[in-house]
Amino acid sequence: MRRKTFDKIVTFVGFGLSVFLLVLSGLLNWGATFAQDSVKSQLENQNISFPAAEAMPPATKDQLAKWSKMQVTTGEMARDYADLYIWEHMKGAAKAGIGKEATYSEVSGMYMGAAKGGTATPEEIAKLGDLRQTLFMGNTLRGLLLEAYAFGTLGNIAAIAALASLVGGILLLLLSIAGIVHIRRTPEEATI
Repeated sequence: MRRKTFDKIVTFVGFGLSVFLLVLSGLLNWGATFAQDSVKSQLENQNISFPAAEAMPPATKDQLAKWSKMQVTTGEMARDYADLYIWEHMKGAAKAGIGKEATYSEVSGMYMGAAKGGTATPEEIAKLGDLRQTLFMGNTLRGLLLEAYAFGTLGNIAAIAALASLVGGILLLLLSIAGIVHIRRTPEEATI
């Protein structure tokens, strides 16, 4: 095979890959921007804010202090609010209500058993019903916030991939240009 023919093929493939990577970079950047803007706007609309440091749960106060009095606007903040603030309150509510930490499904089962079993007093049933409602709302809000965290994380990953694609596309473009220069310098009779 003639060297010039091989160089032309490699250069053409390099140009094609560089165009592909540059287009991919643009699409990934668009996706990253969309994800990050969506998370921010949706969380801002919820108007959720961390309390002052002294009002945070004692078990997670040190981890949450960095967010003191700030509005939740990022995926990382949403995760911390869900896992370190709401979850601690849910555990505390269950402990206060039934004397131990329990999940929504456990308390719901206890409530259903008490309501249908007829052995609990109306006050006990009402107390379990209130706790069940509190844990349900806590789980719902946690799920929504953790969804924002996941979407924000995907946006961050897309931003990193966009940058890597951009660098790769530029590098391949430069190498392809170098290939064109090399083709011009290669003698016609050269072979591989």
